[in-house]
Amino acid sequence: MDAFGGCKPLERPATNKRMGASMSDESRGDGPDSTAARVALWRALHVTIDAPPHVLDDTIGLRLLAPPTDWRQRGDMDPTFTRPFRASIVARARFIEDLVIERAAHGLTQYVILGAGLDSFVQRHAELASKLTVFEVDQPGTQAWKRRRLSELGFGTPDWVRFVAVDFEAGDSWRHALDAAGFDASKPAVVVSTGVSMYLTEEANRAALREVATLAPGSALAMTFLLPLELADPDVRPALERAVQGARASGTPFISFYTPAQILALATEAGFGEAHHVSADNLTQRYFAGRTDGLRPPGNAEELLIATI
Repeated sequence: MDAFGGCKPLERPATNKRMGASMSDESRGDGPDSTAARVALWRALHVTIDAPPHVLDDTIGLRLLAPPTDWRQRGDMDPTFTRPFRASIVARARFIEDLVIERAAHGLTQYVILGAGLDSFVQRHAELASKLTVFEVDQPGTQAWKRRRLSELGFGTPDWVRFVAVDFEAGDSWRHALDAAGFDASKPAVVVSTGVSMYLTEEANRAALREVATLAPGSALAMTFLLPLELADPDVRPALERAVQGARASGTPFISFYTPAQILALATEAGFGEAHHVSADNLTQRYFAGRTDGLRPPGNAEELLIATI
C-alpha cells in the first residue's frame, strides 16, 4: 500500500488474504488486507485480555471486521506470543493520537492518515475530530468496504472526514489526491505513516520524507521504522526473523532497516527542521509504568520517527 509517493510509488505489500470480510468482499478485492485486520484485532485483544488501565481502548476495528466468534483462538492471537507486539501496536497508536490531540489544542486543523485501514480515531474522538479535517488515504476497495461497514454500524461518515481513494499499486499520487479532496497546503498538518518504510528502498524513503517536508511550516510527520534485526531484544528476535522470512516468501520483502541515528539523518537531509526518535523505552515509561504483567513494547524493533517542519 502506497504511503507517500514521489519519484517512485511507495508500496506496502498487497495480499489477497482478507480477514473479517465476506466471500463477496474477497471476490471484489474489497476489505482490509490481512495486516490491517491483524492490527485491529491486536488492538481489541489488548482491551479484551490485558488488565486496565488500557493504553488504547479500541474495539471498533473488531466490530468493523465482525470475525468468527472464535477469532481469539487463531495462532496469531496467542496471548503470550503477541504480548510485545500488541503492546507496540497500541503504544505507537496512542502516542500518535496524543500528538494529534496536543497539536489540535494549539490550532492544528488537518490530520492525514496514510494507509488508514481500520483506523478509528474519528469514531473514538468524535468531538475533537469534528474540529479537524481528517483525511483517510487508502485503496479504493478498502475505503468502499469501510464506509459501508461504518454505515451498517451506525457511525456514518461526517463531511469533516475525507476518504481519499488512491490506487497505490497503479502509482497514483497521494499528494494530488489529497489536494483534490480539499487539503489546504497553506496550513500545517500531522501526517502519519506506520508499517511502511521497511518495504521501501532507501531512495523511496528519502523521496517520501522530502515529499512531506514540503508541507506548510508547523507540519509534523509520525513514521515508523524497523531497526536492524541484530539490535532487537533477544526474546522477540526469533519472531522478527520469521516475519522477515515470511515477507520474503510472499514476494514483499523487508528492504530497509535503520538505526535511530540513520533515520534522524535522513529526516534532516530531507529538510525537516527538527527530528527525534521515540524508542520503546520512551513508550514504556509513558504508557506502561507500574504494570506487573510484563506488557511492554519490544526494544529496538519497530520504533517511531517524529519530524517537524
